[in-house]
Amino acid sequence: MIRAGVINIPIASVPSNMPLYSHRMTPSRTLPTLSARRYVQPLREGGSLPAIVDTDDGLFVVKFRGAGQGAKALVAELISGMLAMALELPVPDLALVQLSETFGRSEPDPEISDILRKSHGINVALRYLDGAFNFDATAAGDLIDARLATRVVWLDALLTNPDRTARNTNMMIWERSPWLIDHGAALYAHHDWASVDTARVHSPFPLIRDHVLLTHAQDVASVDEQMAAVLTSDVVSGVLEQVPDALLADAAFQADGDTPAQARARYASYLNERLASPRAFALTASKVRAEKLSEVPLQRTARR
Repeated sequence: MIRAGVINIPIASVPSNMPLYSHRMTPSRTLPTLSARRYVQPLREGGSLPAIVDTDDGLFVVKFRGAGQGAKALVAELISGMLAMALELPVPDLALVQLSETFGRSEPDPEISDILRKSHGINVALRYLDGAFNFDATAAGDLIDARLATRVVWLDALLTNPDRTARNTNMMIWERSPWLIDHGAALYAHHDWASVDTARVHSPFPLIRDHVLLTHAQDVASVDEQMAAVLTSDVVSGVLEQVPDALLADAAFQADGDTPAQARARYASYLNERLASPRAFALTASKVRAEKLSEVPLQRTARR
């Protein structure tokens, strides 16, 4: 049961000819603030050492602000996840998780204890999908239709997300449906706002070439106008309003000289400008997809 207020994201009407991906656990339009009760298990596959944590609303995978990737990775997770929800893409429920000063005090692992000590206060979490497994295109590619793949590629190109590759898909299969996770590497321009000029804002994002779903997708141009129409400036503003001041007041943002309001304004300007037509990231994704599809696989030669 969710025990928090509704996120005020003005969701634009999705065009009737844009088929939505249907999944059983519909991402909510709420961002609850939960209390961490018990540290259950670290997830050492992730570079930031997230963990399964028992909260007052069940199990969540928590990403800690005290981990090496810091508060900006958590903000990227929130912004990316809520924009994905606005586009009706499958993302586990997002939440803010409060860690008390006593949480993890008895943790014997010094690495984990240090992260928890630095993470008192607000952290970011996704609903734990019990029994889910990592997506593998060779084994579960038929569970992602071409239309969904196209929309995921478009979003990752918008967000400059380099972290959905064959090596690290950052997708889970749960109850035979795909779920998008781990967006902490997205929006990497925010790690160096001072260098973000007009050219970088409109970056075509050539790293989309490595996207695990690129060759499963249709032409990205086929969804470009429809996707951009959903992410209006009001939707972007509504998403950013849900990013808590506690994260935007972190030392990583203070180093930029920004107040929380100024940090939100930076993100809003960046995202709204990337969404303005023409969108170089969508054109590049279409071009790179066509190039990859035209590549002729190398023929294997028999050993002599």
